[in-house]
Amino acid sequence: MTTIAEAERWASALEHLVEQLAPRFRRLEARQRALTYLRGLLAPLERKNGWHLAEAAGDRTPDALHDFLGRARWDAEAVRDDLQAYVVEHLGDADAVLVLDETGFLKKGTRSVGVKRQYCGTAGRTENCQVAVFLSYASRRGRALIDRALYLPEEWTADAERRRLAGVPEEVGFATKPKQGRAMLERAVAAGVPCAWVTADSVYGGDYALRLWLERQPIGYVLAVTSKQRAPLGFDTVKERAVARVGACDWQRLSAGDGAKGPRLYDWAYKSYPSLRAGWSRGLLVRRSIAEPDKLTYYLTFAPEGTPLLTLVRIAGTRWTVEACFEAAKGEVGLDQYEVRTWTAWHRHVTLAMFALAFLTVARAAAIGGRGARRSVGRFAAPHRAGNPPPACILDRPAAARTHRRYRLVRLAAPTPATRTPVPLEAPYPNR
Repeated sequence: MTTIAEAERWASALEHLVEQLAPRFRRLEARQRALTYLRGLLAPLERKNGWHLAEAAGDRTPDALHDFLGRARWDAEAVRDDLQAYVVEHLGDADAVLVLDETGFLKKGTRSVGVKRQYCGTAGRTENCQVAVFLSYASRRGRALIDRALYLPEEWTADAERRRLAGVPEEVGFATKPKQGRAMLERAVAAGVPCAWVTADSVYGGDYALRLWLERQPIGYVLAVTSKQRAPLGFDTVKERAVARVGACDWQRLSAGDGAKGPRLYDWAYKSYPSLRAGWSRGLLVRRSIAEPDKLTYYLTFAPEGTPLLTLVRIAGTRWTVEACFEAAKGEVGLDQYEVRTWTAWHRHVTLAMFALAFLTVARAAAIGGRGARRSVGRFAAPHRAGNPPPACILDRPAAARTHRRYRLVRLAAPTPATRTPVPLEAPYPNR
């Protein structure tokens, strides 16, 4: 059970965190609204839309909230940088995995920025929705979303009037999801985010430019691809290569991590091939379902020579952590419960929701097991801010210094008439 003293420490920590964000907001009113907004996202409200958040803040209408998201002067990109620094401070690990994936936001009408009838993974079918690409950070200390990019369909980029009404900046053009994913990876590397691996599904794994960029860093990857993807060092497909080169003795039954029903067991086979970078190998990893042996999933890999199969399997399994992040962000901090239509307001809400999720992850880790409690909860600095030296190459960065300071935890917001039953801290699917 959470004690009153712990709740008071949580509240103090959240207030101190917003104080660190103060330079991003030009006016005191905006800084105070940021604290109020984060409190609302963290509160056990039935819904976290404009009216419910306004009611929790003591406002009669959501007008002030909409002004904060749409018209107040503050930089959501700078807050995103602070979010990354905060996650590195508390969850950073040199062996961490960056995960790319997209999620959908069901919408009605045609005015919300980027909305169209397109495939929505949330619904599992084509729906009227917005789609956004996210970058998540997964380490042994926890996991969090650290970057986002709203996907703007080509029909939007070519419609000047829709762009104007939605406030889409002139410099924003059409970009594929793999290109958006690469841009987020580049920002993370430039910010000095420590990691050793990248994983993603076939939407990103099939992009040659993305794989080549990762190899040039170098950063290891385990990327899913379709059966028609060309295999390493050849002109055959990965499916044809698996049939020709993988024998019965090559399969090993291994767990890709724990799921809701226990270990996710599959049969795995791996073939390595030389790469152009000394000390690194490319490879083909194949996953076979135990219940349906004809159901195969293929991955292209890039890893230091001698990397064990078990490590590659673990990285492949880490991709599911982003799904847990989406579930927690939508279910606990209202990632998808916004009522905004413009480019600016969307990025501001989503950025603050991601910050609330990261804060909840750090607080929950401290409350449940004290993991990461060696790090200071309220102080952080983006490595690329003015006055700081440029970040080192990702493989040459030293591990983040550890301190012996204790976490300061956050007070739970007082319930309102529109509250639901509080969710226990140790949820069935904790975001860690």
